[in-house]
Amino acid sequence: MAPLRRPLIGLALGSGSARGWAHIGVLRTLLEAGVRPDVVAGASVGAIVGAAYAAGELDRFEAWVRGMDRRTVVSYMDFNLGGGMLKGERLMGMLRTHLGERPIEDLATRFAAVATALHSGDEVWLRQGPVADAVRASFALPGLFTPVWRDGRLLVDGGLVNPVPVSLARALGADAVIAVDLNNDMLGRSFHAEASEPEAWRGGAWMQSLQQGLSAWWPHADQDATGPDTEAAQPRPPPLPSLRNVIATSIHVMQVRITRSRMAGDPPEAVIAPRLGHLGLLDFHRAAEAIDAGRAAAAEVLPLLRLRGLCPPPDAPADA
Repeated sequence: MAPLRRPLIGLALGSGSARGWAHIGVLRTLLEAGVRPDVVAGASVGAIVGAAYAAGELDRFEAWVRGMDRRTVVSYMDFNLGGGMLKGERLMGMLRTHLGERPIEDLATRFAAVATALHSGDEVWLRQGPVADAVRASFALPGLFTPVWRDGRLLVDGGLVNPVPVSLARALGADAVIAVDLNNDMLGRSFHAEASEPEAWRGGAWMQSLQQGLSAWWPHADQDATGPDTEAAQPRPPPLPSLRNVIATSIHVMQVRITRSRMAGDPPEAVIAPRLGHLGLLDFHRAAEAIDAGRAAAAEVLPLLRLRGLCPPPDAPADA
């Protein structure tokens, strides 16, 4: 009788902006436990980390991520007037440094990224062509990064349609999929304090101009026609959150709901859900915290992976 074939393990790395550095910690824990993904599918920041792993550049990429501080984050913000707040060209330069011009087909590990066709809303699987270009399309978060033209379609962030691309991992040939969900604990969280956000995001002239423009057509509550005596008698509501927090939290709600719906229809064999609710949208400088959270979450799931035959026992030989 022929020996049973080892199941091909797929890793679906989800979207989540700065929380995506947790994917590095997840990968480290899985690799140390003897779990080596055969295929990797990524959405948004999951595509960035997934591509680094598939290209054999995880060590160098992690060193770069851990060296980021607030000044470094701001240095990558090449502001733009149309299509998105950031052009993304500086970040693309970094990606090409780590990933080169290699096509996806030549990567050591089978890889694909998911993007969204802006005009049609179609889910687009990027499985060919320069890996850096595919990753750039996958993380083009609307409003933050400019969209990307590819094959006659305008592409934006893949997290809009498939935040944790389990289906793409299966399409790449995975028999069993481990999903990494970065947004699982975001709902119900209070709005994050803005003190930790880069100054370029929370206090720049562009934000002041935008707020002035909004106030011109959307009066504040204290300008209502109820009169000063009536308003004085009414308890004042809590202050409104910032524009950044409203947008970020709205994205979280959307991605959590879509993820739950997609996973209900195509459940993965295991879900790793790092606890990242304390990290903000642009907290890229807090990589160590995110990586540690990813390590801890993956370690919690190792017993399940062993139970399902996806992870060797702790005392197994290194080449098992």
